[in-house]
Amino acid sequence: MLMVGWESFVLVCCLLFYIVFLLPPILCCVGFEKPSAIQQRGIVPFCKGLDVIQQAQSGTGKTATFCSGILQQLDYGLVECQALVLAPTRELAQQIEKVMRALGDYLGVKVHACVGGTSVREDQRILASGVHVVVGTPGRVFDMLRRQSLRPDNIKMFVLDEADEMLSRGFKDQVNSSI
Repeated sequence: MLMVGWESFVLVCCLLFYIVFLLPPILCCVGFEKPSAIQQRGIVPFCKGLDVIQQAQSGTGKTATFCSGILQQLDYGLVECQALVLAPTRELAQQIEKVMRALGDYLGVKVHACVGGTSVREDQRILASGVHVVVGTPGRVFDMLRRQSLRPDNIKMFVLDEADEMLSRGFKDQVNSSI
């Protein structure tokens, strides 16, 4: 017989409640009717704080999976960057930001996309006012870290979306510096 500590039992019960009762209505609001296979397998380990590697075809719900995991673990009382998501392109970073906002709309999540081609000063202003999640491209995120506008002190979650693409584009040094 497997003995589970009280904290583990409570965590599993909370995660099951989230997956069965809360996640489906949230996903339906943004166009998902039923969690995909990758969502069913990926959300619980992510919410437990485990390292997760996801690989699946485009359009299978990977973004919603890691966004849900991030939203589940944020401390909304602490308006500091707690999650950093890196994407290889501005368009993908902005798309991830849009999904994060849609899923976290009623949670009061503060998300910002730090991408090239936008105002550095505006990024600095928004980061100074406080955000829970930063989604960005390696170049702009590295610049914000270098300028100390983005403080890594409270980051507890880090996502590399399309890591193979990012590393093949020559972002290896910037990614390593961001970590």
